[in-house]
Amino acid sequence: MRWPFIIRIIGVLLFVLGLCMTLPLGCSLFFKDGAHQGHLTAMAVTTIMGAIMVVISKKAGNHDYINQREGIAVVALGWLGIGLFGALPFFLAPDFSTYTDAFFESVSGFTTTGSSVMTNIEGAAPSLLLWRSLIQWLGGMGIIVLSLAILPFLGVGGIQLYKAEVPSPVPDKLTPRLSDSAKILWIVYAGMTLLLILFLYFGGMNLFESVCHALTTLPTGGFSPKNLSIAHYDSAYFDYTITIFMLLAGINFSLHYQILRGNGLAFWKDAECRFFLYTVLVGTLIITLNTWGPVYDNFSKAFRFAIFQVVSIVTTTGYATADYELFPGLSQVLLFFGMFIGASAGSTGGGMKCARIMVCIKYCYRELFKLIHPRSVSHIKLNNALIPEELLRSILGFIALYILIFVMATTLLSALGVDLLTSLGAVASCIGNIGPGFGTVGPVENFAHLPQAGKWLLSWCMLAGRLEIYTVIILLVPEFWKQ
Repeated sequence: MRWPFIIRIIGVLLFVLGLCMTLPLGCSLFFKDGAHQGHLTAMAVTTIMGAIMVVISKKAGNHDYINQREGIAVVALGWLGIGLFGALPFFLAPDFSTYTDAFFESVSGFTTTGSSVMTNIEGAAPSLLLWRSLIQWLGGMGIIVLSLAILPFLGVGGIQLYKAEVPSPVPDKLTPRLSDSAKILWIVYAGMTLLLILFLYFGGMNLFESVCHALTTLPTGGFSPKNLSIAHYDSAYFDYTITIFMLLAGINFSLHYQILRGNGLAFWKDAECRFFLYTVLVGTLIITLNTWGPVYDNFSKAFRFAIFQVVSIVTTTGYATADYELFPGLSQVLLFFGMFIGASAGSTGGGMKCARIMVCIKYCYRELFKLIHPRSVSHIKLNNALIPEELLRSILGFIALYILIFVMATTLLSALGVDLLTSLGAVASCIGNIGPGFGTVGPVENFAHLPQAGKWLLSWCMLAGRLEIYTVIILLVPEFWKQ
């Protein structure tokens, strides 16, 4: 691999990340919250390190092609780098006592997981809360895609970066030029964010909180400037507004582009989108009926809290308006399974993705069909398109690795002294990039009490989940590093 070239790209990413720190710095000066020195130091360290990496690799030159191994290395090491340096504003703030906690919060932000170690969110400096929200927004569509959109001078062909970064089994190129596709995605993403800010602000939420919540809703991140998350407002208007935008964020963004181009039935024509919406609908109806009576005294209230929790979990956003651990067992089981299903491919959500679940179901049916008709020849299709056997193997391998990592990480976390329910919930939450889990990391608790080694383990799970497993796991294969 051409290491100078890889170092150069990562250096540019760090330099851009440092420039992004000017926003919380300006916020600190505006609110006079006393955190400006920490933001200034973090910005200086990050931009200088990025500049040094660019300078020492200046002889790398531009290339029209980047091979698969280089693309994976850039994405994996790039995300690790932004996690490490993105933690500096947290580490330099009084709210974090160790770098481990700061790194956990940073990785949770960039991977749009939303798991937090902060015990008094409302007591933190406003500029720190803005940074906490901003990193989720940047991580939502992917900092690599952002670099392809605004930094064409890198001279990278880029499709390998795009494949390794975009959360989708098969990335959709909206235009022949990859940088144009990235720009389209970001325009849609930014436009929806602005629209949500306006809905929240004119609904009665102050401007700062509207911005923070919009920056964490569209990336399906879930960080909130309030200790009780969205439950703080106890507002049906905010609940339903955010629910709608979480749903939109959980749908393949290329479909939003098709809607804007005049294809009004794009959502309905897409099989994965229908599967995603049906999953939300069925889960909502079952949990509504299951909680109506035992938990809530009227149907409308049960429906309101059920749909919010279902959408929040399935889209892997992680906001909370209720303590779902007080729900009946059936509702809790459905929400736990929802952590694995995830949102649509090509969205900002995490989890296994609905497309993979659909293909897996079709594959299982095909195997059963072949037992009855052994001489039959059948193919698996999605949206009337044939799924190649190579892609089918990749999807099944992904699901197998996902479950294996879940089992191994749960075992390791339990070995550190964490109880089984908490271990199951924490790992499912982090690998699925969801936020809250079960047990002592439920919707009204946080991750602060977990052992330090457990936080590093869960940080790795968050990165693995965000980068679609393969991108991180392959770095552990010795052959990857050989010539």
